[in-house]
Parts: sequence; C-alpha cells; structure tokens
Amino acid sequence: MTETAGRLLELLSLLQTRRDWPGNDLAQRLHVSSRTIRRDIERLRELGYPVEASTGPAGGYRLHAGTAMPPLLLDDGEAVAIAVGLRTAAGASVAGIEETSIRALVKLEQVLPAHLRRRVNALQSVTATLPASGPTVDPEALTAIAGACRDRECLRFDYRARDETKTRRLVEPHALVNLGRRWYLVAWDCDRQAWRTFRVDRLQRPAAGGARFRPRTLPGKDPAAYVAANLSGAPARYNARVTLHAPATQLTERFRHMWGTVEAIDERTCEYRTSDDSLDWLAMRVGMLGVEFEVHEPPELVERFLALGARFARAGTG
Repeated sequence: MTETAGRLLELLSLLQTRRDWPGNDLAQRLHVSSRTIRRDIERLRELGYPVEASTGPAGGYRLHAGTAMPPLLLDDGEAVAIAVGLRTAAGASVAGIEETSIRALVKLEQVLPAHLRRRVNALQSVTATLPASGPTVDPEALTAIAGACRDRECLRFDYRARDETKTRRLVEPHALVNLGRRWYLVAWDCDRQAWRTFRVDRLQRPAAGGARFRPRTLPGKDPAAYVAANLSGAPARYNARVTLHAPATQLTERFRHMWGTVEAIDERTCEYRTSDDSLDWLAMRVGMLGVEFEVHEPPELVERFLALGARFARAGTG
C-alpha cells in the first residue's frame, strides 16, 4: 500500500468517527499540511465519499450522508460488536427491525474474515434470548430522537400520557435510555421548565424544533439512574412495604436498579418499598431478589403471593 493510499484510509477512518473535523486537527493527526488534507479530501470525493467543507477561520470537514452509503472502515472489535448487535436486535423491542437486522447481518457476515466470523458464531451459539414482549417503538422515531440529542436540537412531538391525555411537547432532548424492554427519553420540557421522562412508545411524530440549545446539567449521576429513580417515585396503584432478610448493602450491590427504596433495619434485615400498577409484577420483583421476606402491605399483594404459592406448589407436585 502506498503512503497516499494509507493516508486516505486513515483520513476516512477519522471522518467516520466524528461529526465535524477542523482542517487543522486532521492535519495534525496525519502529520501533513492543510494543503495536503485539501488534496486528500478531493481524492475521497472522486471515490464517491460525500465530504462537505465549511469555510472561515474554523473551517473543517464532515462526511455527509449521500444517496448510497460508502464502505465503512471497521477494526476487528467494531466488526464483532456490530455483528453481535445485529443478532441481538433481531429480538429487540424496536418495531419492524427484526427482518432488517437479519438482512444487514447477512451482508456483514459475507465480508467478515474467517477468524472474526468464528468469534461471532461462537458467541451466538452459547447465547439465548427471550422474544420481545410489551410495547414496541418505531425505529425512525429512535433515530430522529438520537439525532436531536447528538446535535443538541430542540424536538417537538405528540405525547400520550399514562391517563391517555394527549399533548404537544417541545423539549431539549438529553439522552435515550433502554431499561428492560422499554425505551425512555430524558429531556428538559421547555413549556413546563423542568426535567421529564417520556416513554418512547407513547411518543408520536418527533420533528426538529428548529433551534439549538446549550446542554443543561442532569440532576442525577447518569440518565439511566435518573429514569429508574423517576419510575420508582411515580404514583402507582399498589405500594408495597416488605421486610427482606438480607443486609441492605448486599442487595444494593447486587442489584443496580431496585425500582424502589431500601433502608436498613439492622445488620441482617432491611425494609424495601416499591410500587407498580400490577400485583404480578410486584410479586415477581420481590421474589426475584432471592432472599426470604415478609409482606406487610398492601393486603392484595399478600393474597397474590398466597395464590402464586399455591399455583407453584401444584406445579411442583406434578
């Protein structure tokens, strides 16, 4: 490979890793002059790569999406990550993405080197996934929201609340969060002047709001923790209070999201408070903690555990 060809590949790889690149930064990375960068950009354009240029003192370059996607440069780790991600997406909670993921995976595996194909197949052969259940989201909505988060651009959409109330929202999107089988948008609500969490499956017609914004500081250590805290604090039909026979620190170390609060009673027990609209989900949530417990409230949850216990006992005796 000639020096120029190698430099073009490295330049293309850099353009694919960031949205915008100042010309001086590219020149420093490749240890060449700005004039050489301009010539290399012209060579990429001749090869069909749609590279846009911006003028001015802070001028730079951007690899623009064209009518056809040019070849991507992937290292071994990136190729394996994409292949595994496509296999996982075939059973994800994104509507209509299963067939598309399989088609893309077939194309990728045709060009994977043999040693990478073996790595992907080995991982897939020992991995089992459950099919998606519950609400699904529109992949176009996800990409529109993700683009607005990346570009720090306001977003408008129709939203159906929990009580079926429909509103039109204008937000500053911060991040997308996937918890379990559901997707959430964390955003600053411009009309209510407060942080809000929106379920993406209840969101319709997302569109750019036409204005950029300066990012705000999220009140929490990360978006996922913020969504989990919001969900645990949201009003629900049933509020459970349970004594768990395990140290509070042991449980919080084992489970990152407890969907409620845990407070130590003594060195061996703690009190767990959680809520949900479904008694079955509450029972499963407590039971999956894997420790002994006593349910204090609500009485409906005690009755549900008795019914579930009888059902499980019948199953166990054949």
